[in-house]
Amino acid sequence: MTKTTTIASNFDNLGISPNLLELLTRLKFLAPTPIQHQCIPATLQGKDVVGIAQTGTGKTLAFGVPIVQLLSQNKAQALILLPTRELALQVEEVLNKLGQKFGLKTVVLIGGASAQQQINAMRRNPQIIVSTPGRLIDHLQQKNLNLAKVKMIVLDEADRMLDIGFMPQIKQILKLAPKERQTLMFSATMPKAIAEIANQFMKTPWRIEVAPAGTAAAKVEQEIFIISKEMRGQLLDKLLTDYNGSVLIFSRTKHGAKKIAILIRALGHSATEIHSNRTLNQRKEALSGFKNGKYRVLVATDIAARGIDVKDISLVINYDLPDNPDDYVHRIGRTGRAGAFGKAISFVGNDEKRSIKQIERLIKKTIPVKAVPKLPAAKIIPRASRGFANVANRNRSSRNFREDNRNFSRRRRAN
Repeated sequence: MTKTTTIASNFDNLGISPNLLELLTRLKFLAPTPIQHQCIPATLQGKDVVGIAQTGTGKTLAFGVPIVQLLSQNKAQALILLPTRELALQVEEVLNKLGQKFGLKTVVLIGGASAQQQINAMRRNPQIIVSTPGRLIDHLQQKNLNLAKVKMIVLDEADRMLDIGFMPQIKQILKLAPKERQTLMFSATMPKAIAEIANQFMKTPWRIEVAPAGTAAAKVEQEIFIISKEMRGQLLDKLLTDYNGSVLIFSRTKHGAKKIAILIRALGHSATEIHSNRTLNQRKEALSGFKNGKYRVLVATDIAARGIDVKDISLVINYDLPDNPDDYVHRIGRTGRAGAFGKAISFVGNDEKRSIKQIERLIKKTIPVKAVPKLPAAKIIPRASRGFANVANRNRSSRNFREDNRNFSRRRRAN
């Protein structure tokens, strides 16, 4: 069943209890987003829900408000599954703000954190469990917890959990959970595997779609520069000089993210990075520093970036195009949030034009190609930071070396 309604100007008349309404006002949540307006009453009525919505649309509050209201009225538990550590920590932060007034305890089960501390927290019988699928399976196998009291399960960023291989764990968890439960699933896209999960594990779910799958952020200005990898550092230097505000940069690989961050710091800008090679504490510090302005630039890979929910990002730069066109939508959705305007710039090689066509088919929009501006001369980078800043010269030298080797081999065969 697909649900559509007119958006309300406040949270009244959604079935929310007076005490929770008062708390929302105090926390400055004054008007519901479309996904909140449609999801909250359906969930409070006990419906299973499939929510199709992009990042930055307020999904956490859409399931957080019903969870807090329902758990404050009974002794059940709620389980929220998310693809990344960062996203789990941010969901916990929101739920703590909502739940503490009602005496609700939350535990976060993620990799990179102390398993013993998590066991100790579970012994205090928390009502809300926020977890990544892999760490939850670990605790279930070690019998550190069971799901007998779970009456509500939320699968957030379900398409991302599918992309990074969590679907077997999700199916295992859903089979172990009580059959008499309420299940909510949120996804930016609706691939076949996600539809199968809904058919197999949900009871006549309401489908709430606030933006068609693949819809790019409406208030994000997008543009492309066709530029070689050797010149991207200089273009990045110019963009960071020309644009004010916080900047989120995407790299396809964790090694690339580290090198880009080194380059940016060498160019005189504050920067940090988030990727799977960083410890949990390093990732938390990087995200916190980006939020509070300690770092102007955050460089991230796609998997780590799913936990980034930062207001007022003025510019997103795709230093590398993503492997998956859907990830382009997720990336640029990090700017232009909450009614604000944003900008997204992509660096594209001559051999990547096919990837752009796939992205344009997905978002049903042609992305304008801009002429590369006059670039500043390559800056002399201190020796300690040269690893990536001099990559252009290294690439040229490597190509020359390989070409010399090929020529040498040809001459040898000829002789």
